[in-house]
Amino acid sequence: MTPEERINDLHELGDRLAVILDGTAEAGVQSGFKHAMQQAFIKNPWFDEEMSRKAISAVLPWLSRDALKAWLSAYPVEKVQPKRVGIIMAGNIPAVGFHDLLCVLAAGHYAVVKYATDDAVLIPWMMELLSAVNPAWESRISRTENKLPEVDAVIATGSNNSFRYFEYYFRNKPSLLRKSRSSAAVLSGTESSEWLQQLGEDIFSYYGMGCRSVSKLFVPGSYDFKPFFEAIFPFSSITANRRYLNNYEYFRAYYLMNLEPLLDNHFLLLKRDDGFASPPAVLFYEEYESIQQVKNKLKTFEEQLQCVVADPAVIDKALPPASSQKPGLSDYADGVDTMSFLCSLPA
Repeated sequence: MTPEERINDLHELGDRLAVILDGTAEAGVQSGFKHAMQQAFIKNPWFDEEMSRKAISAVLPWLSRDALKAWLSAYPVEKVQPKRVGIIMAGNIPAVGFHDLLCVLAAGHYAVVKYATDDAVLIPWMMELLSAVNPAWESRISRTENKLPEVDAVIATGSNNSFRYFEYYFRNKPSLLRKSRSSAAVLSGTESSEWLQQLGEDIFSYYGMGCRSVSKLFVPGSYDFKPFFEAIFPFSSITANRRYLNNYEYFRAYYLMNLEPLLDNHFLLLKRDDGFASPPAVLFYEEYESIQQVKNKLKTFEEQLQCVVADPAVIDKALPPASSQKPGLSDYADGVDTMSFLCSLPA
């Protein structure tokens, strides 16, 4: 299968997904999508229809022919000797491992996938659609329910604890291993209501469970949270998800019983905390005296951070609001170029 054929098939997959999301696919295909979303929700009640649709919509820009061509033009994919690449996926948000799988397939390798227990429906369903585009893909994508069989290289994403296991278990293979990460936002106190409302997308998308979800705010001393709470009020319907509401109620009771001071707008808890990874329905915040103080902390903990939302003129490489959950093809997890890794595997 040539790089051009792979691009054409992946582009066709994107077209089919777009039609399905629009609700205009033929009845059987549309019914299959509905069934896949139902099964995803049964396996993981966090993955409601809105969350699944958002995740699939997020990959559509990656599957445009122009985007794929521009992306792959930077890599020697035509020289790649196909290998069996194992992928151990995370399961915190729907289809979170799709980008790794896309990289492996676009590079011309064979994928051996171990799906996360909580996210073992949507990506396999999308791969069935890809195989319907071209049956040749069936032999290039396999899955395992247990440990990985013999593979030539590994991409694995997991917790900090599982990272140590991965590091030891795959010590003799080319591997790209990832730990848990979080994201933060830096506020100056001069942000407009529109800017703060857009930040709500970065906080509440996927119920705050993604590594690109903002879970920590840096604010100047004596910051007035009233404009922030007013701006994010449109997201109050998030409590319609029972899991999210349960988290809100549980942590509210837990912190109050422990006499922890909280800011509460009835759907989000703000807690002063030096950490980065807050649970769903909780947002940590930390006050600062100077921007340089924030920069120093971000530098110190950069290996724990996936991205930072802020004014790029103030924080280098910061993302504008409402963009942290919309990575491009070249926005690789942990800042490690997955395609370079796949294109450099020994022959």
